[in-house]
Amino acid sequence: MFIKLAQKSLKNRAGSVVLTVLAMSVSIFVLLAVEHIRQQSKASFASTVSGVDLIVGARTGSLNLLLYSVFHIGSPSNNISWASYEKIAQIKQVDWAVPISLGDSHKGYRVIGTSTDFFTHFSYGNKHKLKFSEGAAFEKLYDVVIGAELAAKLNYKLGDKIVLAHGVAKTSFSMHDDKPFTVVGILEATGTPIDQSLYVSLAGIEAIHTGWQHGVKQPGSAVNGTPTQQLKPESITAFMLGLNSRLAVFKTQREINNYRGEALSAILPGATLAELWQMMSLMENSLRFVASLVFVAAILGLSAMLMASIRDRKHEIHLLRIIGAPPGFIFLLIELEALIICLLSMLLATLTLTASLSLSHSFILSHFGLSISSNIFSPNSLYLLLSIAVAALLLAAIPALNAYNSAKKP
Repeated sequence: MFIKLAQKSLKNRAGSVVLTVLAMSVSIFVLLAVEHIRQQSKASFASTVSGVDLIVGARTGSLNLLLYSVFHIGSPSNNISWASYEKIAQIKQVDWAVPISLGDSHKGYRVIGTSTDFFTHFSYGNKHKLKFSEGAAFEKLYDVVIGAELAAKLNYKLGDKIVLAHGVAKTSFSMHDDKPFTVVGILEATGTPIDQSLYVSLAGIEAIHTGWQHGVKQPGSAVNGTPTQQLKPESITAFMLGLNSRLAVFKTQREINNYRGEALSAILPGATLAELWQMMSLMENSLRFVASLVFVAAILGLSAMLMASIRDRKHEIHLLRIIGAPPGFIFLLIELEALIICLLSMLLATLTLTASLSLSHSFILSHFGLSISSNIFSPNSLYLLLSIAVAALLLAAIPALNAYNSAKKP
């Protein structure tokens, strides 16, 4: 009876209740979205690379080096000579080294020139190794391995021909159409930028650029008959290192940073990620503050709506008192109405956010390299929803006390 009475009371004021629910839904949507995307972004960035002790690139800021080498965001300031790479790879503390060469693309997706060691040593998440859902690593000059997201979005399968473009622009007029690559492997989904990347051999990168000058193909150029071993790169973009002992990380980092052959930077991925989030903390807190203000405005609107309804319900309150309802009953009735409105707003907000994240997952992944899960329920979000319900009940106590006092009057 108590719940039915609250439902009928809200139904009689359907117009104002609907507007209040919509306002609260928007505020809860913003709060949950900010918190969920913040947590997921951290998790997505942190899980992109693991098991890599050092990343080495041309002298630049540590964040820039991390972003272009791991997340494929931005561009390098300079390249590294192949001679420097070979010399550093032979340092006794180094267990393995994986070169990376950037600069080409395919329909807006980054092409990474590397070695087959990349598929052996690179890890993501909690040191999960890369696995192939189909095919295997490249072996021939014009073989290419593609990520799961790219394969699904462009509907590629093993044996398909792919033409690479010079540069990283989404639309390019400098195409390597005379040297198409064949898809020989498709990686399993990782939820990282690897899913939207293409991997070819360093020799393949050199082959398609033979005869090119300043981004323009020169007539008559060809690599037919050129031995693969002669297609060594003169320079690469960056390389990743795995060391024999974690104790040697700082010593090796210092040795590389002081390398006299050319200006190099060696960074620790984990430490640089921590630096990134420290820089982002101001923006995070600002977004959370704005979202909180939006929620406060909406919940004050709920309190104002209930307060206004008290004046219009004096006759209803008087009738309830006549049939024997105590003042406490009136207080709880107003609180229950506020709770129902709050729960409806939560339901609408969570459904809308889940649908939005599901629909925009591919867009966020392809444009920002972030895998944002559509499952918004986590300890943080549940705690936030509980806090919202408590806050709604506390502010609803103001009109509820007003109704309680009106019910006590003879």
